[in-house]
Amino acid sequence: MSEETIILHNQTERELRLDKFLAEHLEEHSRSYIQKLITEGGVSVDGFPIYKKAELLNPGAEVEVTIPPAKETMLVGEDIPLDILFENDDLIVINKSAGMVVHPALGHSSGTLVQAVLGYAPEIEGVGGIKRPGLVHRLDQNTSGVIMLAKNDRAHQFLQGQFQARSVDKQYLALVDGRPPTPQGRVEVAIGRDSKFRQRMAPALDRDGKEAISEYFTQEVFPEHTYIKVSILTGRTHQIRVHMAFLGCPVVGDTVYGRKNPSIKIQRQFLHAFRLSILIPGDEEKRTFEAPLANELFEVLDLLRTNT
Repeated sequence: MSEETIILHNQTERELRLDKFLAEHLEEHSRSYIQKLITEGGVSVDGFPIYKKAELLNPGAEVEVTIPPAKETMLVGEDIPLDILFENDDLIVINKSAGMVVHPALGHSSGTLVQAVLGYAPEIEGVGGIKRPGLVHRLDQNTSGVIMLAKNDRAHQFLQGQFQARSVDKQYLALVDGRPPTPQGRVEVAIGRDSKFRQRMAPALDRDGKEAISEYFTQEVFPEHTYIKVSILTGRTHQIRVHMAFLGCPVVGDTVYGRKNPSIKIQRQFLHAFRLSILIPGDEEKRTFEAPLANELFEVLDLLRTNT
């Protein structure tokens, strides 16, 4: 894997702290990794190397980040079946099943999507980083649907740039408890780490958080549930789950932000990434990829329709 250079600009009208600015724009890297890049001379501002993570960026400042080549990965490919929706020399699009973790983490050292793709397409090793090769975005463990991985560095930078620029159309299907306040609406509520439970996210109403915007559209109404489509304009951790819970209509089966005992007998959360529209290398217009609703989710809808 070759060295990667990323150019960013402070497009706000206020001063921003360098490490926080980079964490906002380089979400695939941890805050500690970004701080290490700064202290080791991997970041320049307006052409001058900066070594202070708390350096303030002036409005309009240009930030150049140099990501060093990844070291040899310790991940090992595994022979795990994949539901492949599309593949070419640059990328692979997969319909991820619920329950599959995207990349290795504490408690999930094997059986992940990344390891399955490494077993199928070993060339993604090291693409975009050693810990999450090929990934340009993520899905929660218990969310099914469309996910894309790059197969080379050029494609990775091209695709990930669109996610960072928020030019990708990401649509989800969800069943929620109760009913949203309006048939369709827009939620603009910042999201940050829960101050008491660090593994959870929470609305950041009176503290710093990351901007998060979701739009929802009612598809079907049931006596105690609502089937909705959700478009996310930002890609924050657990965004749809946090926003729906904030509206008082949590995702069915979400025992973290919703009911501890799900209102419908289901072994996962009813959240499915069904459509992704993005410009892929070599194309002049966006291409749309769709994943059919998982069978267990179809069964829930059929049950509700039968009992209505």
